[in-house]
Amino acid sequence: MQLGWLRTFVTVYRLGSFTKAAQQLGLSQPAVTHQVRNLERELGRPLFERLPKGVRPTAAAESLVRDVQGPIDSLNGIVGRYRSGRPGDQPLHVGGPAELMTSRVIPAISDLIGEGMHFRLAFGLADDLLSDLADRRLDLVISTVRPRIRGIASTPLVDEEFALLASVELARTLPTERLKAEGPGVLDAYPLLAYSESLPIIRRYWLSVFGVRPNAVPPLIVPDLRGVLSAVKSSAGLSVLPTYLCAEELAQGEVVPLLEPDIPPINTFYLAVRQGELGRADLAVLHGHLLLKARLWA
Repeated sequence: MQLGWLRTFVTVYRLGSFTKAAQQLGLSQPAVTHQVRNLERELGRPLFERLPKGVRPTAAAESLVRDVQGPIDSLNGIVGRYRSGRPGDQPLHVGGPAELMTSRVIPAISDLIGEGMHFRLAFGLADDLLSDLADRRLDLVISTVRPRIRGIASTPLVDEEFALLASVELARTLPTERLKAEGPGVLDAYPLLAYSESLPIIRRYWLSVFGVRPNAVPPLIVPDLRGVLSAVKSSAGLSVLPTYLCAEELAQGEVVPLLEPDIPPINTFYLAVRQGELGRADLAVLHGHLLLKARLWA
């Protein structure tokens, strides 16, 4: 098996087309087709379903791309750096939700900063950040939704799991033994805290676990999940939060889950870039680095 076959496979997967992959890689379309077929023979299973326009990845391709795209991006970036020297001083502009960026992304890119890469970070909502990416104001976005914008390619990064939380003190007063059997109505007397009037995270949890929409009016809205966590810790009320954000508080018993659903609600983060731009050495290094680091995020 040749490393180039895997690079070609990842490119075809991301662009959804042998023709577009050939253009990006500087190869002929028959060469791209030949490499993918060689890889399929080596693995003993098909990777793409051929369509009238483009290709659709098979389940085997979905599994393979999760394992190889991070290392392939990193290797592409390393080769690019050796060809052109160390990355220049032009910063990469990266956007994402403030909570994930501060708690996970900044520590993850610290070693890249030590190697001389420069970054400018922006925080915001997914739709706004993706618009900035399409308008070339950002180079990469970590999005809480799968992008549906023409010219934007996305790769699943990591899943966040949600939990219904309260402080230990408040949890002692809650009818948790009735919650699973009777539903969220038993919580009506307790303040429900949120980061938005529309209750997006709480609504996702309520629909997934209880099968109903929340009808509470939060007494506190904090447009930052770290602030919501602070309020929960101080017994101001309960809320639904991603577990990565409160891993330390959960481990130390400062907050506790009120339920343990058989299938916890999750949301997927995506790495979004403009199509064709992962040929840039610096962007490929960052993309692959984040894919590798995200495997260790709790």
